[in-house]
Amino acid sequence: MSSTMPISQLIVSATGLILTLTLVLMCITSLTENQKKAAIKATTLLPIAFALMILPFSINESYIWMIHILTSIIIISGIYLFIPRPFFKSNQESIPKGKLDERTIMFARKELTPGTDRYNEYYKEFPEHLKDDEAFRRLPGLLSPSSKFYHPFAFPASGAIFNIVDSLHAFVDGKTSEAKTKQSPDKIASFIKEWAKKSGALSVGFTEMKDYHWYSTGGRGDRYGVPIEANHTHSIAFTVEMSHQMVQSAPKSSIILESATQYLNAGIIATQIAEFLRGLGFESRAHIDGNYQVVAPLVARDANLGEIGRMGLLMTPKYGPRVRIGVITTNLPLPVESRNYDDSVEDFCEKCQKCSTNCPGNAISDQPAQSLNDVIRWQIDSDKCFNYWNQAGTDCGRCMNSCPYSHPNNLMHNLVRWTIRNFPNFRYWAVKMDDFFYGRKTRTQKLPQWFDAN
Repeated sequence: MSSTMPISQLIVSATGLILTLTLVLMCITSLTENQKKAAIKATTLLPIAFALMILPFSINESYIWMIHILTSIIIISGIYLFIPRPFFKSNQESIPKGKLDERTIMFARKELTPGTDRYNEYYKEFPEHLKDDEAFRRLPGLLSPSSKFYHPFAFPASGAIFNIVDSLHAFVDGKTSEAKTKQSPDKIASFIKEWAKKSGALSVGFTEMKDYHWYSTGGRGDRYGVPIEANHTHSIAFTVEMSHQMVQSAPKSSIILESATQYLNAGIIATQIAEFLRGLGFESRAHIDGNYQVVAPLVARDANLGEIGRMGLLMTPKYGPRVRIGVITTNLPLPVESRNYDDSVEDFCEKCQKCSTNCPGNAISDQPAQSLNDVIRWQIDSDKCFNYWNQAGTDCGRCMNSCPYSHPNNLMHNLVRWTIRNFPNFRYWAVKMDDFFYGRKTRTQKLPQWFDAN
């Protein structure tokens, strides 16, 4: 027997052991997530991985050449897949330019009432929006009893929660105490971070406010048409988790109930922090659902909470787009960390395209990121997206539940996410593995059992 055989045996057998343990973990993980098809696929591959583990010690010496070939394949594949990230050229971050007029976003246009002066003035200034907006106004609408996914409990419950969120608008701003605290900004920031997490935030970050963070003009309620003044220097951004179970039933009624719930949770956290800071003597404003002066995903991105993905949402490291965002702007000079741009997210989104494949409104591009206003990014078709919302009666979330980054925060998926982040050549195969186990066209789960209205 060749003196090199024990090394070849060890390499092949160790690879089989790693694959076996990985597939066992995949099977257990899939069963706990109610992904039965994924568990079955993992189980069917187990005999192959187990055979690879024991093959080197059971093969006849006349077939030793097979072990050498397998060893070569394993080594070459391993080198290819696990070339570390520093060996690759990093992409440059594309910085937004200019400000967005809030009047032009779909939520603001939804509030325009036909026949009013505001309606006529808007479409005189932006005539290109009229045709599409007339189309969505003919549809049932969000939370409508005549919409596709109407639910007799979830829709009224969501409406009730959104009403409570609206009531928090009275607390987004307020009078600042004339007596300013003597506590240091670092100590205040540390307290806020821990308090926010104790209150339900997943992640918290600080950033200096940039020009592109602010809307140029208000577009909703009594802020309509009012120029927005960028009068705060710093911001606090945080995320709250959306339940994986509730998101997996999207675009059914669970998604809008979960959205409403987490908008409320984010609103409570944001308004209480803003009120706290005003009490310490620092001007502060909370930015919550229906009452933003800032583009929240951009603020959160610059606070190092994630990156902007193909679907236009913030992609967080452990929960993907399955979060809602809260922002507080302030004049407190918060301790700001340097921007830590992670190009692995955009590179993965470039290869994945799963949100585009599964979007029922055909609103997400499957094309490479393009230069839009001198910024390299993807642009979703917000008109198509919002039209589907008004048919479904929910805020859809299909892109969110099909995204590989949206898998639960557990050992199996965190291991994959870590590998995606650190080994660029692995990313393409990670997409293929996700397609294999979960399907390229992902399956929408049944509503949680407690939704049963019969």
